[in-house]
Amino acid sequence: MAANHESIPLSEPSTSLNTPDFGRPSKWRAALEIMRFDKPIGTFLLAAPTLWGIALANEGFPSLRLLAIFLAGIVVMRAAGCIANDLADRNLDGHVERTRLRPLVTGALTVKEAVALLLFLLATALGLVALTNPLTVQLSFAGAGLAMIYPLMKRITHLPQIVLGIAFSWSIPMAFAASINALPNALWWLFTANLLWTVVYDTQYAMVDREDDLSVDIKSTAILFGSLDVRIIGLLQCLCLIAFWRCGVAFALGPIYYAAVIAVGMLFARHLWLIRDRDIKQCFAAFNQSKWIGLIILMGLCGQFWMGASSG
Repeated sequence: MAANHESIPLSEPSTSLNTPDFGRPSKWRAALEIMRFDKPIGTFLLAAPTLWGIALANEGFPSLRLLAIFLAGIVVMRAAGCIANDLADRNLDGHVERTRLRPLVTGALTVKEAVALLLFLLATALGLVALTNPLTVQLSFAGAGLAMIYPLMKRITHLPQIVLGIAFSWSIPMAFAASINALPNALWWLFTANLLWTVVYDTQYAMVDREDDLSVDIKSTAILFGSLDVRIIGLLQCLCLIAFWRCGVAFALGPIYYAAVIAVGMLFARHLWLIRDRDIKQCFAAFNQSKWIGLIILMGLCGQFWMGASSG
């Protein structure tokens, strides 16, 4: 996509300090938009590792209370992360075709309104995690910190996708902490698998914006990998599958889970085929299909535990 450098003013709308006003319907629409409620793919991608962790820690049978707390937390923290991202990028988003109509760029929301909404979401997240236990609360501060610093990493390092991967994977130890008040060593195989998977799909996403990002000095793995991007993504996919396999060994999982891992491998191959020519639409399609990977692994985990329980 070509950058649009002239169509949107970048500074005045994004620095307004008017009193927050959410009384008008247009403000609510802008608030929902900045929280990406109209684009749930990110919520699905964050939900996947969270639900994997809950399923593993509870052997497929978590309490409804625990599920409700974490599902609400997923929605709240994904929204908070999107606002933090838009605040950090508000003076750059107008130069990128895909992001030039975001609320802070157009002035539909002011900076003060966005900050107020962000603080409300973070307070809500803290209230949710307070319903668990001290270990989970302690882990939550690190998770929130990762979510808030990720947008800044795009200016510092070509590896922001790794920071995002750690942030998205942090829900796995939190799920174990909330479920069993402990962090078994085996969970880090699942953590590693999700980290690698996140780098894979977010690099595919970054390939869509590569030319625009270069023009505004935004860094990414897509830029770092350059002409080797497809090959490196393939390598990361292989490492991810190994980590999923090692997770199965560590938790003594059975054939249903491993069948899910094989299915993920087949989907990985499809995504690699889609991005082979680096076509922007195909790269985005590969990214958008990543949600099915999360669902497949979740079905493998739950199916393994549920079938085991029924046969026992």
